[in-house]
Amino acid sequence: MAYISHQTGNPLNDYFGFASECSAQPLNSLELIGMKIPSSFPKAFLERYEVVFGPDVFKDVINGFDAKRHTWFRINTLKGSVQDAFNLLDEEKVPYHRSELFSDAGWVEFSDRDLLLASTAVRTQLVYIQGFASQLPVRFLDITPGLKVLDLAAAPGSKTIQIAGLSHPEDEIAAVEVVRKRKFKLQDNLSMHGAGHIRVFLQDGTNVWKYRPEHFDRVLLDAPCSSEGRFQLSDEHSFGFWNASKVKEMVRKQRRLLFSAVHALKPGGTLVYSTCALSPEENEGAVDYVLNSFGDCLEVQPIALDLAERMQPIGMWRKKEYHSAVQHACRLMPSEHMEGFFVCKFKKIATSNPPLKFSR
Repeated sequence: MAYISHQTGNPLNDYFGFASECSAQPLNSLELIGMKIPSSFPKAFLERYEVVFGPDVFKDVINGFDAKRHTWFRINTLKGSVQDAFNLLDEEKVPYHRSELFSDAGWVEFSDRDLLLASTAVRTQLVYIQGFASQLPVRFLDITPGLKVLDLAAAPGSKTIQIAGLSHPEDEIAAVEVVRKRKFKLQDNLSMHGAGHIRVFLQDGTNVWKYRPEHFDRVLLDAPCSSEGRFQLSDEHSFGFWNASKVKEMVRKQRRLLFSAVHALKPGGTLVYSTCALSPEENEGAVDYVLNSFGDCLEVQPIALDLAERMQPIGMWRKKEYHSAVQHACRLMPSEHMEGFFVCKFKKIATSNPPLKFSR
């Protein structure tokens, strides 16, 4: 089926690739790939990402936005064992599916979500609701007990709890949040799920490296982003705030946080960067920025993950060719199984001291 294209010029001429005019399509809905697109869905997004991905992959993206997404969960070993959790779900006849990749994870169909949420295992925090893609960054951090770990943008705490479950209570784990209200919610969430021993700091993550230069063995930056991978056509709230300015704003924040993350990481340590965005600027562009800024201090580690949703990272955007090591990152398309996601694993192979000057 033909794709609708409403470009009035070359969108690559604009810095972030947005078409300069909107579609003249009727306002009640947009017919795209055999489905109805709500009139409230941003047309500039459709125009842009057909160019970014090409028609075939773009079709998969829209299908992913339209899918009734599975509800994934992870066993919170701070509250009990993996086997105890699955036994409890069995006793209450929750129709779950165990993950083929991870022994401590599973999922239920969209129609069974309420059954899972009402289960004793969820109500007692033994089972933690967390999307499949959201679980990946911590899994790729290779955490073992005894390491110093920094979660640089920690709220609401899903990944911090996951980190705590892989560490000893006496290990140094620092969770950073810049917004006061979110910091208190983070603390409450950690305490409720058995991770109350984690130290939480009300701090701008861009400044952490100044107080703990090259201090941490592991750094997680699940960065604030435009959240495009989480769009769902049935939920206007998921896409209602998207615009070009949002992407630009996120890129600025991400680069400053990445600068801090690299400087806070010990030589020999691991940094995992992730977003639930689709934009090249927030993903491959961020990796390219790090590699160009820090030169031989970092290398990208290949990620072994064989999934139907995985696609090759974007190698060029707006006539800019990204660093070849970007191809080792993992880009996932939205589907019924997961939200759209991007994750990259860095190893620090040399000191970054004296600190480099931040460059945009």
